[in-house]
Amino acid sequence: MNNASGSKIDQLIDHAERIGVIGSPSSTSKLSLDILGSAVNKKLIGELALFRYMQDGKRHYALGQITEITLRNIWHEDPTMRSLIRQRGTVDAISERQDTHQGEMTVSAVFAQEAHGHEPSIMGTVPPTGTPIYIIDNKILEELLKPYKRQLFFLGTVYGSTPLLPLWFKHFDSGADGAGEAYHLGIFGKTGSGKSVLAKMILLAYAKHRNMGLFVFDPQGEFSSGLKNQDSPETMENILSPTILHSLDKAFHLYDITKIQLDRWELFIGLLRDFGFFQELGIRYSNNQETAADIAETFLRKYTLEAVATDGQIFMDLLDHIRENANRIYSEKTTIERVQSTVFKIKGSLIRNSSTLNLQTHPAKEKWDKTVQFFKSKEGTRTPSSIVRSVLSSDKHAEKPIIILDLSQRPPDIKQSDWEDKIKPLLLDRFIDELVWSAERAYQEKKGLNTLVVLDEAHRLAPQGKSSNDRMERIKSGLIDAVRTTRKYGLGWMFLSQTLSSLDTEIVQQLRIFFFGFGLSMGTEYQKLRELVGDKESLGLYQRFKDPQSSFDATSREYTFMTIGPVSPLSFSGTPLFLRAFNKVEDFIEANNISIQRRLI
Repeated sequence: MNNASGSKIDQLIDHAERIGVIGSPSSTSKLSLDILGSAVNKKLIGELALFRYMQDGKRHYALGQITEITLRNIWHEDPTMRSLIRQRGTVDAISERQDTHQGEMTVSAVFAQEAHGHEPSIMGTVPPTGTPIYIIDNKILEELLKPYKRQLFFLGTVYGSTPLLPLWFKHFDSGADGAGEAYHLGIFGKTGSGKSVLAKMILLAYAKHRNMGLFVFDPQGEFSSGLKNQDSPETMENILSPTILHSLDKAFHLYDITKIQLDRWELFIGLLRDFGFFQELGIRYSNNQETAADIAETFLRKYTLEAVATDGQIFMDLLDHIRENANRIYSEKTTIERVQSTVFKIKGSLIRNSSTLNLQTHPAKEKWDKTVQFFKSKEGTRTPSSIVRSVLSSDKHAEKPIIILDLSQRPPDIKQSDWEDKIKPLLLDRFIDELVWSAERAYQEKKGLNTLVVLDEAHRLAPQGKSSNDRMERIKSGLIDAVRTTRKYGLGWMFLSQTLSSLDTEIVQQLRIFFFGFGLSMGTEYQKLRELVGDKESLGLYQRFKDPQSSFDATSREYTFMTIGPVSPLSFSGTPLFLRAFNKVEDFIEANNISIQRRLI
């Protein structure tokens, strides 16, 4: 930066509000502040402050948030004065007049003034006492971060203050706007803490990168709702909307169960077993059902999945095959005959009903039909492999879309319990397996994927401890393996969870960027949070977060977050930053210069 621009930032600082000076004791990590009398009545907690100092012959600018304010009056601490104060209440000569206010400031970023601009530096010395402390405003931040302006994105303001908190969400490839590697992210907080809205804003931040793919597992329909409305969003809950994505020139595709055609034999046989098809054939125990499933799969693999899903004669032939091979399922004559008799009666009933045009059917056929509907090719459907390929293109210059997998809507003929316990886990397992396999293949071909996968309700998919559901345990194992290995493939994961302690520890340990919303300040949640953050003053500030639901109305709610990790040019030292997220659509749009234009899809 030239001298003119160097003097410009100094001019801006000279006109900024001075709230205190550096006091004693101070260190390179934490500074004691002596608050000026003109600022003692101001709200200072959370404010982003700045001071200038010289280091190695260069002008340096250090920034940080004020995490604590304390009041001291040494005369009030004297035992004799305390006795007097107890009788009188105040002592005119010392009460208030002898008060001193001290602050704690944690330095999160330091910039050195170089000839060509401001470069990140470290605080290698402690400035002298009396060094002025200034409150930062947007103009100072804009001037200081001017070289990075194009990379900045804003999710809200500095907690407890008005300046926008500059963040950056770089894509996972190399280049000027790239991080050079994938990151795993985590967003944690109670229901109603603003996790989903924050995640949607982060998705829009990454959507600026046309060469970055985004894949969202949406078990509750939280991310899909806004994409079903072509109007401009009116609330932050619908900020992930077609109008804003079009303004960012980002394509999106929304898939629910009606648009997905399953494509694996193990899924077909697994659903038959889960729905109780083999039990309807008189095969009662799980071990025997496993054997029957193997026999059925060997027989059905002579055909294509599409043929099995549409040709009714194959079902009848399968019944004959199981009856003929009952001796491979059971060894005792009575149980063999029971299975053969049951299958014979089922087939006879179906033939009889067919000949009399009776619309009644057998439970075994109902469960078969319930299974095959997921494997039929229909107009507008795509297989999991095809869907994943559309977002995992390894072409660095390809325009990649956002894929939303909406798992909130079940088919009308499927019970809610079957949907939650059988179908939804099966779909998750299939897509996660395809994502990891595609990532491994791309890595072998020395191609990066530059894609982020988002998992809502992550604590349900990868809980701490062993799951009683075999498929859910497989999903958890797949996710743990993914966070260990896919980062080097250019495939990152973002986990949203209501709790921190109930998410598998291995996954938490692999996360690089954290956002902590309200609700983690008690019990095991706080212990886990303390292990990750460590800084006592920052944890104290986090514990002051207000419950958003305690506000008088929706417009006055504050959604606050503590974040750690390489997510801001103001946090490269690794210290936490505190954010108050936007709660108005117009504020988000204005801060990020998003121009909404209505376009036909």
